[in-house]
Amino acid sequence: MFTSAPADINVDYSLLARQITSILESERNQTANAAQFSAFIYQSLADLNWAGFYWTAPAKKAVAGSDAEELLVGPFQGKVACARIPFGKGVCGTAAAERRTILVPDVHAFAGHIACDSASNAEIVIPVIKDGRVLGVFDIDSPSLNRFRPEDQLGLESLVAIFVAATDFT
Repeated sequence: MFTSAPADINVDYSLLARQITSILESERNQTANAAQFSAFIYQSLADLNWAGFYWTAPAKKAVAGSDAEELLVGPFQGKVACARIPFGKGVCGTAAAERRTILVPDVHAFAGHIACDSASNAEIVIPVIKDGRVLGVFDIDSPSLNRFRPEDQLGLESLVAIFVAATDFT
């Protein structure tokens, strides 16, 4: 049975922006900041079952000399996840390939959805872009349908921008 998002999912993204800026201000390491950011989002937003990063990596089965890329799981909070996702596949791979945030009210209606956790019903994926290059994506899942709204998209995009500005990528 699918559940709907709880009525009280309002978030003060300006407060979260100040908090994450403070958390990240004394560290620039990619792994440390990604771990802190994932934990912060997971603990700060209601009704989530996964929050974390996938980083752009050479495709494991790429043909020699090709520039094929896929997403490789990075720091996250939640259940065990899919380790690799090809660009253009599922919500994460589509967001990376299209270089845009994708908000999915019902993942079961998203063609090609990859079900890493069968309990997930809604998802939002924000690409991590620096200097024009897609470095990965930040993925958030919820067990409730319609969990994410346009205001969540804007707020989360602003938080990811703070993360990108505060981090040295390797």
